[in-house]
Amino acid sequence: MNRPPLPRSTAYAVLAALAAVVILVSTAIFVGVGGRGRTPAAEPHEAHGTAAPAASGEWVGAWSTAPSGAEPNTLRGFPGMSIRNVVHNGVTGTAARIQLSNLYGAQPLPVAHASLALAAAHGSPAAVPGSMRRLSFGGQPTATIPAGRSLLSDPVQLAVTAGADLLVTTFSPAPSGPATYQNQSRQTSYLARGDRAEDTQGAGYTTKVQSWRYLTGVDVWSQETRGAVVAFGDSITAGYNSTPGTNHRWPDLLATRLRTEPGAPRYSVLNEGISGNRILLSNAGPPPANNASGLERFDRDVLGRTGARVVIMALGVNDILRTPQQRDPARIVAGLRQLVERAHARGLRVVGATITPFGGHKGAVDLQEVTRQRVNEVIRSGQVFDAVVDFDRVLRDPVSPESLLPAYDSGDHLHPNDAGYQAMADSIDVEVLKGEAVTAL
Repeated sequence: MNRPPLPRSTAYAVLAALAAVVILVSTAIFVGVGGRGRTPAAEPHEAHGTAAPAASGEWVGAWSTAPSGAEPNTLRGFPGMSIRNVVHNGVTGTAARIQLSNLYGAQPLPVAHASLALAAAHGSPAAVPGSMRRLSFGGQPTATIPAGRSLLSDPVQLAVTAGADLLVTTFSPAPSGPATYQNQSRQTSYLARGDRAEDTQGAGYTTKVQSWRYLTGVDVWSQETRGAVVAFGDSITAGYNSTPGTNHRWPDLLATRLRTEPGAPRYSVLNEGISGNRILLSNAGPPPANNASGLERFDRDVLGRTGARVVIMALGVNDILRTPQQRDPARIVAGLRQLVERAHARGLRVVGATITPFGGHKGAVDLQEVTRQRVNEVIRSGQVFDAVVDFDRVLRDPVSPESLLPAYDSGDHLHPNDAGYQAMADSIDVEVLKGEAVTAL
């Protein structure tokens, strides 16, 4: 007999309750005889290899974001504040670690207290009972991250489930700005005064924010997930204009497919989208420039991701639209080919997306449409990427192919709505994610 689906809040409550049971069981197994357990060993961020654990498995990126720049009006950082980032976990496993970034900081970032926990409900600052873990760094409970650098925590034993939210909290006692952040999270996170890093109730987290601060990655030790797909793109990849708090970005929706569809590769999907991002140009300003170009940030945001096997590249629209506008399609294609070469040198397979329609978007002109069409012709020819996903064909209006289909248009004639993002995720043939890098450039 068919039963109606559970309401979202009820379904998450059930998931949280199951997670609590799993935590208790896995902790008992983990501790074992003698009362002492082992976690996979920590390692420097630069290495990002696989540590030797107590059980078979591997480290896989479970969530990530690209630091988009220095947050405005944070010259002192967030001294005396706890920052509780809420992120959507994509991997089931038994241990986890996080990456913090001070890329855009002008001085060292002191981390006096950091923690990881399972969220008690979707988007909630409260933790599942028994899931709170204090994090350490190189065996120490505190750390200082130099300006321009990132830091990987030691692993903690924690049973995590794909599809649940995680709470990653940091407390900094002293000024350390400006803050490194991702400005298009489409997810509510929280701030609290004082050191509330291990506050399980979440009552002190009264300030809501729509960005992720300092946190750029969560890795999980998994026996089920065998690598990661990195979605490398701009605001369309970041999920701009999708419904906040619903994880309806196309990479999230693809991740659900890879977890559930028979025959799909068991990969996680890591979102490395930055709003306004271009292939060729970074924003003006002193290094490191806010909104670094695809060419500049590729090693950090793709090659540096744990377990990366495949990259889906969806860039180019801002090279055409943003000032100074790139009118030469050959230069855009040349930039894409440089990125493919660098991916291939590290053994990553590259799936390239056609540039989606923007007819009717503010400031768009006919000459830009000519550039877009010519770039897409080369992409479709198979001479750039190992495989192609035709997002243009999926989203365009058959009657007016330079424009988004109205049913997929969020209203600005550039970014899809939730239905459009779902159509993008559904259009990806999961078979193209399998195999090796094959294109000869």
